[in-house]
Amino acid sequence: MDGSEDPRRGSLFDAFRDRRRVVSTDLTDSIPRGLRIATAYAWRFLLIAAAIGVGIWLVIQLKLLVIPLLVAILLSALLWPFFTLMLRHRFPRWLAIVISLLTTMAVVSALVWLVVWQISRELPRVQTRTVEAFERFRQYLIDGPLHLTSQQIDDLLGEGWQFLQDQASVVWSGALAFGTTIGHVGAGALLALFILITLLADGGGIWKWTLRLFPRRARRPVDGAGRAGWRTVVMYARTQLLVATIDAVGIGLGAFLLGVPLAIPIAVLVFLGAFVPFVGAIVTGAIAVFIALVYNGPWIALWMLVVVLVVQQVESHILQPILMGAAVKVHPLAVVLVVAGGAMIAGIPGALFAVPLAAFVNVVAVYLGSRAWESGNAPQGDLIWSTVPRTKKGRS
Repeated sequence: MDGSEDPRRGSLFDAFRDRRRVVSTDLTDSIPRGLRIATAYAWRFLLIAAAIGVGIWLVIQLKLLVIPLLVAILLSALLWPFFTLMLRHRFPRWLAIVISLLTTMAVVSALVWLVVWQISRELPRVQTRTVEAFERFRQYLIDGPLHLTSQQIDDLLGEGWQFLQDQASVVWSGALAFGTTIGHVGAGALLALFILITLLADGGGIWKWTLRLFPRRARRPVDGAGRAGWRTVVMYARTQLLVATIDAVGIGLGAFLLGVPLAIPIAVLVFLGAFVPFVGAIVTGAIAVFIALVYNGPWIALWMLVVVLVVQQVESHILQPILMGAAVKVHPLAVVLVVAGGAMIAGIPGALFAVPLAAFVNVVAVYLGSRAWESGNAPQGDLIWSTVPRTKKGRS
């Protein structure tokens, strides 16, 4: 051997590069085209689902940070029209922030005071009506289709009381957990307040810093999509505040005129429930009807149901279109599915933030998909629902 190599043999790397010299097991040509397309979609879908799953897992693990952040963003969207109005009238930013926060705390404090005042005022009457309602229900069990005897009812009550005593340890553990939850809620409230002040003070600077995390070529599309999504969240918050106020005043006033006890707590409950679109109005309206049924009888409950239905229909079909135009029209099916999914993933916070988050994602996706930043126009088209304010008729 003189050390020279046969040029026909080449190196092992050349053999791997030359597919003619490698045994092939490629079955692509023998697989149906439909199956190849299905598998291509399948593995991409699995990767997307895995990424979404990891994102949801991270959100759940960091819920003590994520929930205050979302609360602060939603509160800033609620305060944004009032806050920007003061800025346009040349209020100093710090003064606008102070006025916004003090106004919010004053409204919340007034609602809490009204609820506590009426509960303390009507508590004796509510206790008396509760005893009367229990006695009526007991008599119904005896005279109704079940035909239970007094002894059977007493035995059932005794078994229930014994069950509660047996579960005392569980109740005590729950009380300890509730105390921990109160601590978390307090810490979350302080964190949400700090984030809210920061967003109002320097939201533009925070957004500019966020844009720097993206490649330079992607900053303009991301900026346009984020601003379009923010306008949608602000419009959503304003719409829900209007809906909550109308529902609370109408249903609370109806309960007061019908003599239903705790009319102010019912109104406050309706106001809070309205921030979970569609589902919250149904649940809180049902609670109002149930209270009327227990304490005032079936006829007052029927009239309470009429009040709830009339208020919701007037609000959704007359007042809201007049005051808001065609903004944020949400199909009930989309709302129910999104709220149910959010509740399954994150409970009450998930139900509260599901719709604004889905609306934001919807607008961002439409904006990016339509490449609206190139024309400078608002994104056209809908994915789930219409969440972009439309131009009213008669305006250019």
